[in-house]
Amino acid sequence: MPVKKPLVIVTRKLPEAIETRMMELFNTKLNPDDHPLSQAELIEAVKTADVLVPTVTDRIDGRILAHANPNLRLIANFGTGVDHIDLAAARQRGITVTNTPGVLTEDTADMTIALILATSRRLAEGERVIRTSEWGGWSPTWMLGRRIWGKRLGIIGMGRIGTAVARRARAFGMSIHYHNRNRVSEDIEHELEATYWESLDQMMARMDILSVNCPHTPATYHLLSARRLKLLQKHSILVNTARGEVIDENALTRMLVGGEIAGAGLDVFEHEPAVNPKLVALDNVVLLPHMGSATIEGRLDMGEKVIINIKTFADGHRPPDRVLEGLL
Repeated sequence: MPVKKPLVIVTRKLPEAIETRMMELFNTKLNPDDHPLSQAELIEAVKTADVLVPTVTDRIDGRILAHANPNLRLIANFGTGVDHIDLAAARQRGITVTNTPGVLTEDTADMTIALILATSRRLAEGERVIRTSEWGGWSPTWMLGRRIWGKRLGIIGMGRIGTAVARRARAFGMSIHYHNRNRVSEDIEHELEATYWESLDQMMARMDILSVNCPHTPATYHLLSARRLKLLQKHSILVNTARGEVIDENALTRMLVGGEIAGAGLDVFEHEPAVNPKLVALDNVVLLPHMGSATIEGRLDMGEKVIINIKTFADGHRPPDRVLEGLL
């Protein structure tokens, strides 16, 4: 007798190849017009799904999960970060949560370096000048940026992505410094010639470039507070490809407006998709619409991990990418 396929509800449009394979393997309900689901729609989804496949745009909190039907036993997140899912509420209801670690490391590290370059060398500002036909020709003192060779790069969060950023930064001649919950191995420190700072405050006060590469958790919310941001030097730039909530965005905006730091490259924002209008008006800021992981290869790899997690779980085995509360 054929085994009943689990009902899998996917909250956003995924790559066509992934959706097709999911339709073959599971009883799958897709979101063809890719609209972000409302709270009411998410409640309806958890009322019927055996497996929910959300993304970062879906806030799966306790109020949503309170409506979950008894057969909902897996939330297979399409993405690495799970700060939008109430892990404690899921655990209380016996729901396993999985994510897609590792597959976005190189893409996000590439984007981090791109933002470091773009902010230091004023690339976005220069591109806007061309598009607005304001360029009057080359001048030896116009549109001067800063060299990144020889600069000190401070990395907050030396996990997979932070380490990948450090390897790239070494090729650009930067000196690697890092702050992490745990010190990395001696082999990695030796390879990267990396300096570990137990004190984030002490590291920040000495860096030319600061890169945020840690996850958003209750412990890292506003890790870069108004007080800490004041530690940065006036010539420093700040790059964030992790989560907007790690930085006090209002405090950062005030410092940028006041010229207290040189610039920022931001791919994520505290209140996405809303962006502070004062940030948008600044020339010394490079703003991107949360596209650090947006490569064709990365999205396909994410989808394949989701499928493996669902298939493994449906077959009665432990999925490979379980998220354990407290270990993020």
